[in-house]
Amino acid sequence: MRNFMTRTLCGVLLPTAAVLFGGVSCESIDVGGDDTPEASPYITRVLDYRPAVGQFVNELPRYEAGDTQQTMNGKALESIGGNRQGIVSLGGFGGYIVVGFDHTIENRAGLCDFRVLGNAFYAGGETAGGSCEPGIVSVAYDANDNGLPDEEEWFEIAGSSTLAASEAWLPEAAAAGNDTQTVAGYEITYYRPDVEPGAPTAEYIRWEDNLGQSGFRAMNRAHLQSYFPQWIDADRLTFRGTRLPQNGLDRSGEGNNYFLYAFAWGYADNRPNGEAGSAIDIDWAVDASGNPVQLPGVDFIRIQTGVNQENGWLGECSTEVLGAEDLHLLGVRIESRTVKP
Repeated sequence: MRNFMTRTLCGVLLPTAAVLFGGVSCESIDVGGDDTPEASPYITRVLDYRPAVGQFVNELPRYEAGDTQQTMNGKALESIGGNRQGIVSLGGFGGYIVVGFDHTIENRAGLCDFRVLGNAFYAGGETAGGSCEPGIVSVAYDANDNGLPDEEEWFEIAGSSTLAASEAWLPEAAAAGNDTQTVAGYEITYYRPDVEPGAPTAEYIRWEDNLGQSGFRAMNRAHLQSYFPQWIDADRLTFRGTRLPQNGLDRSGEGNNYFLYAFAWGYADNRPNGEAGSAIDIDWAVDASGNPVQLPGVDFIRIQTGVNQENGWLGECSTEVLGAEDLHLLGVRIESRTVKP
């Protein structure tokens, strides 16, 4: 997308991690020159929506019989495209969405360049957390200008605990029995249940990971629909990515006051949208070895649920996305050093 103003019209299913999808054609159309329309600061495309299992899956957006991957991509776009700020749930660890824009978001030195909108909020007058369900953010610059986020073009935004766990609340979480390690290359597989219980149960959808651990996603009384994405025919779903420390603690000790700590910086659905802490600097991107990469801008953003945890009656930790916005086009100036000291 040259001159930060090239449009690409695309409907495509992308391979990610250990999950494989089919693909369809993509047409790229340059609209540069004097007739170039004004760029939108918001999402204009959803290239792939692939949630993990979760209590809001098949509801946000709503699945209807006959929906395909393409129609669900479209429903996700209807919800979070433009500045509509509907809600798309990514489900438990690994669930993701890939979004695109009608221009390249410019990387400006010393400034945050974009933010992913979520529904995180603080609780009890605190700023340490409340309902914070961090999503790992990855970015891609369309270097070959083919209108696609090719696999080698993806780079992860290294947030405050992406390379190594480093949050102030980690000792308290460890004392509560949480897994407080950051795990790169974490892989989890969810298995479609033989029957849908239609009633609350602690042992609903089984999962196994590449650390030799296993467990269940629970079904709670507030959401009794299937938690397994119904437009996907496979009997299992496998996701791979960076797993963050478990940030949810039951402060009551009786299962009725779950507090989800916020990470310091660098994630989606982790800090309230109006805060500088929700903004992202493209210069925080790193390669697979953790080395910084220099990108002129980004054309695509992928958001993936980063925590694997059940939080009692609250259910699984699931990143929610309400949109994404180019801070420069909106005239919002946030210095990177104010977010990442």
